[in-house]
Amino acid sequence: MRLSFVVPAYNEEAYLPACIESILAEIRGLDVPAEIIVVNNASTDRTREVALSYPEVKLVDEPRKGLTHARQAGFNASTGELIANVDSDSRLPQGWVRRVLDEFETRSEMLALSGPLVYYDLSPARSLMVRVFYGLGWLTYAVNRHVLRVGSMVQGGNFVVTRHGLERIGGFNLAITFYGEDTDLARRLAQVGEVRFTLGLKMFSSARRLKKEGILTMAMRYSLNYFWTIFREQPFTREHIDVRERPVSQG
Repeated sequence: MRLSFVVPAYNEEAYLPACIESILAEIRGLDVPAEIIVVNNASTDRTREVALSYPEVKLVDEPRKGLTHARQAGFNASTGELIANVDSDSRLPQGWVRRVLDEFETRSEMLALSGPLVYYDLSPARSLMVRVFYGLGWLTYAVNRHVLRVGSMVQGGNFVVTRHGLERIGGFNLAITFYGEDTDLARRLAQVGEVRFTLGLKMFSSARRLKKEGILTMAMRYSLNYFWTIFREQPFTREHIDVRERPVSQG
């Protein structure tokens, strides 16, 4: 079962190396055909050069800025049966690939698998708040999926989707630029197959957005956009703050 990693990257020269190296560490030693696709999404720093410095990486340039444009461009360039979507400020924990493959081999009808983010640069107290939020999120997911049957749940930056599942729903929703893109994907996929969210599939990621906007603000914003997208089929929030460091000018 071939695995394609798609990594959208906009001005991520500082974070991208650790992400790529964590993927390489996971696929080395495993008898699994895999590819890594980095999508340079209109970057103005050295993101493109960083990606090209890794011979194992396939670079795709997507000039249309936006997360869904980048994800779709990566999917279009991919060749795997499974498409792993990983954010460029994230890092795969040991055993992530094996867990993914085992889940898809066990659940032949599953179209997508996702799990929570664990923030490696967050204080213990704030990390506890995030775990509580994910616990409540899992309960909401369970009710929506099994009781109300109105959708499912996918964590952007830590999800794997089958090629035939994405093709069946027409790919990513390019009308959504950031908030709600993962919920919209889960909602549409759940209409045609199984979408599973498990707390056991963790992904390490940076907490820079939480630090910039605040945990409670982000929790409310994500919750509002989740329910708005599930029940009204579009996100409530149209804009988002760019939390990336500005590239250092040369000269």
